[in-house]
Amino acid sequence: MADTKREIERKFEFPELPASNGDQPRLPDLTAVPGIAGVADQGVVDLDAVYYDTPDLRLDAGSLTLRRRTGGADAGWHLKIPVAKDVRDEVRAPLSDEPPAELTALLRSRVRDSRLVPVVRLLSSREVRHLLADDDTVLAELSIDTVRAQGLLEGAAGTAWTEIEVELADGVHDESILDGVERQLRKAGIRPATSASKVARALRETAPARPGEDSETARTTEPAPGTAGAEVLGYLRRQRDALLAHDPAVRRDLPDAVHQMRVATRRLRSAFKSYGKVVDRAVTDPVGDELKWLAAELGVDRDREVLDQRLRSHLKAVPRTLLLGPVRARLRVWSAARSAGTRRRTVDVLDGGRYLALLTALDALLADPPLRAAAARPAAEVLPKAVLKEYRRLAGRTDTALALAPGHERDLALHGARKAAKRARYAAEAATPALGKPAKKFAKRVKAVQSLLGDHQDSVVARETLRLLAAQAHAAGESAFTWGLLYGREEAAAAWGERELPEVWARAAKAKLRRRLRATGS
Repeated sequence: MADTKREIERKFEFPELPASNGDQPRLPDLTAVPGIAGVADQGVVDLDAVYYDTPDLRLDAGSLTLRRRTGGADAGWHLKIPVAKDVRDEVRAPLSDEPPAELTALLRSRVRDSRLVPVVRLLSSREVRHLLADDDTVLAELSIDTVRAQGLLEGAAGTAWTEIEVELADGVHDESILDGVERQLRKAGIRPATSASKVARALRETAPARPGEDSETARTTEPAPGTAGAEVLGYLRRQRDALLAHDPAVRRDLPDAVHQMRVATRRLRSAFKSYGKVVDRAVTDPVGDELKWLAAELGVDRDREVLDQRLRSHLKAVPRTLLLGPVRARLRVWSAARSAGTRRRTVDVLDGGRYLALLTALDALLADPPLRAAAARPAAEVLPKAVLKEYRRLAGRTDTALALAPGHERDLALHGARKAAKRARYAAEAATPALGKPAKKFAKRVKAVQSLLGDHQDSVVARETLRLLAAQAHAAGESAFTWGLLYGREEAAAAWGERELPEVWARAAKAKLRRRLRATGS
């Protein structure tokens, strides 16, 4: 059974010195760091780790590491997944001859139809020191690792180096300790490591050149910097990377992971549509259709989660005297019935051939992008026009919705306006690196419209559910009063949002802001 450990650490390396220059810099006195009262020597341990990757090093490209390590207190299989700068989750499994299924499942979106093979072996002699508080509590562990690496791919060489790792102890989250240690190490001439991990450094120094790194085999279709093609492709690749990065988190059922993965699919699909003059929609539309399918599949679990949280929050705000009948129990039963199977279904989708084929198609599209003539033009000329086109689409839908009388037809029209707001916002976000402040401000204003319309749509869905729960309560002989009360509150909230929309929309539609955005392309 795999378990997980959160690592918050920093790596450092000694400078390369000429042989005549003598010894490496010494470790400084770390008790000078605020909060560190002592340093306790824990001895030396020998570690033997074999790292696995695909033959074309897909895990390395995604900053993921999979190793089988012996020696030390945590021998076994370790999968390290980046979370943030200096933060990784280490998912562990017991020793076995082959990579364990519970870890390889988390790598399926990267490995796909390839295979995992040994790519490098690291032999490390580790000197361990504990950094202690004044009550002898362990704040962090400092290791000086003397590393010998041997590449295991054909034609690979060997290398060696010494580095320092400083990792916060379990339960310690104060990164000021790491900041203080880093300051002391820098004063001693020891610098942050240039590689995020040992295996990354080992592969860089020992492995043969990767396919595609030769200038002769470099992309011939890559647009020039500053062009519309370069900006749009950069955005698309970042969203593809986000999609892949969130996949393991969804499989691990981490909070907000489904939502973030779904957002990446929507941003990709929106960009294909908004920037159809840059990338050919005849090629991107089929991939966009598959992204729409994936977003819908991910939405089954996400929409249930959002609705459940909304209803629980509303019930929590109701005074006890107005909670008539077993309303909390009924909501729990309803939620459990809806959630049954959704988790398994999501994982089945991610394990399925259709999803993996989508990822392969997306990679192929971005490796050889279907660029149109506008891709070679300056980004500041092409991108504002695309953003303003999405604005006009949003304006039409918003004006149509506001002209309708309150009711079902207006609810549908407002939902359509919400979708248009998302697309306009994503188009502006994609253009922000090139267009700067006007696009960033426009995206912020449109996001406010999207949020208001999103809350309105959530209210529409919530009211449908509350009516169902009231009917079920009534049929069971329970009071339906509380469900009716919540229905009325949702109705009032939706009406308030509809009254606020003209003002929020007016801020987003401000002529001065549109002129500034248009001026960036003049």
